[in-house]
Amino acid sequence: MSTTRWQRFQTWAARDDIEDYSLRYAPKSFRRWSPMACSITALGGIAYLADYSIGASIAVTHGSASAIVAILVAAATIFLTGIPIAYYAAKYNLDMDLLTRGAGFGYFGSTLTSLIYASFCFIFFALEGSIMAQAMKLAFHIPLPLGYVIGSLIIIPLVLYGMSALAKFQVWTQPLWLILFAAPLVTIAVGDPSGFDGFVSWAGDGGTARVTAIGVGAGAGVALSLIAQIGEQVDYLRFMPEKSETSACRWWSAVLAAGPGWVILGAAKQLCGAFLAFYVAGQVGFARATEPIEQFLGGYGALIHNHAVALTIATVMVLLSQIKINVTNAYSGSLSWSNFFSRVLHLHPGRVVWLALHIAIALALMLGNMFTVLNTILGFYSNVAIAWVGAIVADLVINKGILKISPPYIEFKRAYLRPINPVGFVSMLAGSGLSIVAYFGGFGELLQAWSPYLALAVAMALTPIIALVTGGKYYLARPNPLREEIEKEPLWAGQTLLDVVDGKRYELPDMVHDCPFHGGPVSSLSCTLTKNCAEQCQKPAYDDTVGAVELNLIPARAVD
Repeated sequence: MSTTRWQRFQTWAARDDIEDYSLRYAPKSFRRWSPMACSITALGGIAYLADYSIGASIAVTHGSASAIVAILVAAATIFLTGIPIAYYAAKYNLDMDLLTRGAGFGYFGSTLTSLIYASFCFIFFALEGSIMAQAMKLAFHIPLPLGYVIGSLIIIPLVLYGMSALAKFQVWTQPLWLILFAAPLVTIAVGDPSGFDGFVSWAGDGGTARVTAIGVGAGAGVALSLIAQIGEQVDYLRFMPEKSETSACRWWSAVLAAGPGWVILGAAKQLCGAFLAFYVAGQVGFARATEPIEQFLGGYGALIHNHAVALTIATVMVLLSQIKINVTNAYSGSLSWSNFFSRVLHLHPGRVVWLALHIAIALALMLGNMFTVLNTILGFYSNVAIAWVGAIVADLVINKGILKISPPYIEFKRAYLRPINPVGFVSMLAGSGLSIVAYFGGFGELLQAWSPYLALAVAMALTPIIALVTGGKYYLARPNPLREEIEKEPLWAGQTLLDVVDGKRYELPDMVHDCPFHGGPVSSLSCTLTKNCAEQCQKPAYDDTVGAVELNLIPARAVD
């Protein structure tokens, strides 16, 4: 790489409006958005149409009755597991990777989960991009490969400036999307009321008209692949204002709506997708009935009998929806890759570089026609994703909240963390390993269908057990008295310290208060990018008596 190009990357990495704190705590000075703005921005990404394909695929494979129950079961699971994750991320202003580090995985233990999360983002980027290309092919006769390229490239400028640009884009486009979202069902209700008849008893292509345990389990497994969506919600929730500086009602409403609340709209879209597949299957066949562009075209066509007009509206709906979600998929993916490579390579050329890598991987999946094996990919992925989420939830709820073994705050800085914490790391591996065996039929047909729930049960059970057996000694390499002081006096969080490495000031939650390797305070970013300092910084015997009082910090409320 040329020196000039490297300097350009380093310039991008130094710009907070582009970098968006991809490796760090989101500082108070940057969090300018109200709870409602954060909530609307987070929910803007829920415009994606993969839910329609997922609901349609479940209904076509297992029948409508099993699909309805499966979607509701999965939605309840996703909502409940999302509550503690959303709360801690919004309270401590951390993305999913930093949250995972401090919730039972350790500094390098969460490297694997960064890959899991990155894979979620590029799998769904590819899925949403495929849907966009299908619409462009039908409306504009653009070949699918060219549609994949166009759909990928138009995302880059929207994601380049992070939350600052995304917040405006999602808020401005949301009203139009909501109108187009409701329109297919309204047009069918007005133009073809009898079109709803027979949906609940529809057997699909080889399914049954009744609810079956196998159908519900297998369908829920496909829907549960979306459980990692909470990570994308968290990438926006980390910009929430301080909990103590806004009304409790507004703060909690935003956290619940933008965090676990996304699945309410998601489940509604899956049910709509199942119904629209039923509605159009007789006209376009089972295979094409899972494509959202065909679903919307059939829905709008119930009332709008001009094919060109119906196709135009359907195309606008698909393109708008897919752009709204793929900016989120690309943004979250760039954050995840930034965290992964910063730990593995100890360098950070900038989020923009990893954004390009992320889109390139997703484009390769699209060109490989991954849409045709949708159920298989998502069903397998859910076994891994739900074990990861289950381990985090068990640590936050049981180990922190009930057993008090895990530290009460989320520690994400390398200097204070063990490399690997077996509490979450081993629980996730055990849960996902057993569930994958079950997924491939190792434990019989019933557990094969319900394998994601086996992953969830094993991960959540092992997390507190391992914490009790180890006595919680793998959570921290050494105490962090500065963080403990901030827990007592939250108003200290907005104050800053000088990083002795780069000469910039960072807010206290982002600081290592006294690094023996560098000889003074350093930011979490400097600590991450220094290759050989961990051995000294993490020594438990190091003197950790320096706290907020010794640093002459004054609570903000004491300053006139």
